[in-house]
Amino acid sequence: MQFPDGLYYTKDHEWLKVDGSTGTVGITDFAQSELGDIVYVDVDTLDEAVETDGVFGTIEAVKTVSELFMPVSGTVTAVNEDLEDAPEAVNNDPYGDGWLIKVAIDDVSELEGLLSAADYADMVGQ
Repeated sequence: MQFPDGLYYTKDHEWLKVDGSTGTVGITDFAQSELGDIVYVDVDTLDEAVETDGVFGTIEAVKTVSELFMPVSGTVTAVNEDLEDAPEAVNNDPYGDGWLIKVAIDDVSELEGLLSAADYADMVGQ
């Protein structure tokens, strides 16, 4: 199981990669393995402001649908359109091609409330 350093993690199993005031968000390797085969990703918050812990979409696996939670407050600026035709990218490459959204971060100080890779690995027992 992978938990790359340099990313921020949430207790709800999302990851955040920060580049200046822009963030890329996805679900963790642990989350995709727990969900199983991803069949659909639905993000309907493009160009909308979403608060920390607010729902920005859903992810559907063969046996369940899970809500996706925003790691930091911000405006959704992009959605990974490739997932429409290839949602399995979330399973195959959760930290790369399987990213979900890009967000304009409102307040970078919110990053202090997120987990490091080591803290997240401890939380999930890895």
